[in-house]
Amino acid sequence: MADDLPVREGLVVPGWELVETFSPSGGPGGQHANKASTRVELRFSVEHSSVLGPEQKRRVVARLGPEVRVVADDERSQARNRDIARQRLAESLRQALVPPRRRVKTKPSRGSKERRLKAKRETSDKKQQRQKPRPDE
Repeated sequence: MADDLPVREGLVVPGWELVETFSPSGGPGGQHANKASTRVELRFSVEHSSVLGPEQKRRVVARLGPEVRVVADDERSQARNRDIARQRLAESLRQALVPPRRRVKTKPSRGSKERRLKAKRETSDKKQQRQKPRPDE
């Protein structure tokens, strides 16, 4: 269907799951901006989606929330703003579906340990210099 939103290979959001609303765009533009509803708001309910699996839903909700909302009012044309909003939604979903990389635990290097201890000694010496001398010194 033409209103379907291809997100990535094997994942297409059906058009009926997307909610589009149009409103007048703010900013300059004279009569055209006051009369034409060129601003596009595109909403997609992640929790009610039929194409996302449970793990995909969990990942998208964790990153974007239960409802993804995209707004486009960049152009004077409603059709162009609609395309921009659809591209932004697809890109948001694409990024949210990427699994996070596993963190590889590493030990601090010998050099980094030495630099840290040297910096601590220098800070300690600096603070020692600030103190008033004792009467016995």
